[in-house]
Amino acid sequence: MADLSIKEKAIRIRKIKTAINYTLLVFCTSLSMFPFVWMILTSLKPSGEVLSSKIELFGSRIEWSNYSTAWNYLPFGQFMLNSLFVAVSGTVITLITSSMAAYAFSRLRFRGRDTLFGLYLTTLMIPQQVIIIPLFLMMNKMGWTNSYASLIIPWAFTAYGTFLMRQFYLTLPYELDEASRIDGCGHMGVFLRILLPQLKPALVTLAVITFLGYWNGLLWPLVILNQEMMWTLPIGLQMFMGQYGTEWNLLMAATTITTIPGIIIFIFAQKYYVQGISMSGMGGR
Repeated sequence: MADLSIKEKAIRIRKIKTAINYTLLVFCTSLSMFPFVWMILTSLKPSGEVLSSKIELFGSRIEWSNYSTAWNYLPFGQFMLNSLFVAVSGTVITLITSSMAAYAFSRLRFRGRDTLFGLYLTTLMIPQQVIIIPLFLMMNKMGWTNSYASLIIPWAFTAYGTFLMRQFYLTLPYELDEASRIDGCGHMGVFLRILLPQLKPALVTLAVITFLGYWNGLLWPLVILNQEMMWTLPIGLQMFMGQYGTEWNLLMAATTITTIPGIIIFIFAQKYYVQGISMSGMGGR
């Protein structure tokens, strides 16, 4: 009876801990989701009720027309196509360059490899704002201003992407390389046929991070672009904030539209994304 009582108490304590954990998770999730809910509800309010003295979640009526008005307020479709092209192209190039560089830093043995990799990682400590001016002068000298190349190329070679992919390479046994070479594979064959297919979580994780980085980038496009038809979505959102006021309901509607692609990508990639983040630090060789 005493043992049964101890087991019942243990089960009860475990249930209480589980309930507390779920309560905390729901509370934290609600706090995280509240800004998004507020954004969507604000996008559906009439213009005169957005900045009312009373804090109200819902307006007196739902204004679905805010979305069509926001879409037609600017060449929003062109901005979305620009952002989509830049984000997809930049993501593909980043995956190629990072996976190849990570292969070199993890599987090839050459003098100074670890020192070179350490120096490469130090670039992560340099803020983007520091290199904006020299990067702009470089792009201007090359005649790349107001071009897709200036938006894509400078950020397609990242130390973070190389580091992330290298950590995954280090989790794979070197015996795979040796067995492949016995079968006649060179470095490119080992890279493409043996190792790369096993790095799907790392590739998906890097793809999501890179896509969102390009998609949400504002500072560099704002500096390098001065033609409206080349603008990306973050620049377009700034146009809703005028000198004499801000159309908050239209801005929130446009922002809601802008966040949809990122949410869709994350929903479909979350399985591999979580797996990639959890495994990215497991390298030990």
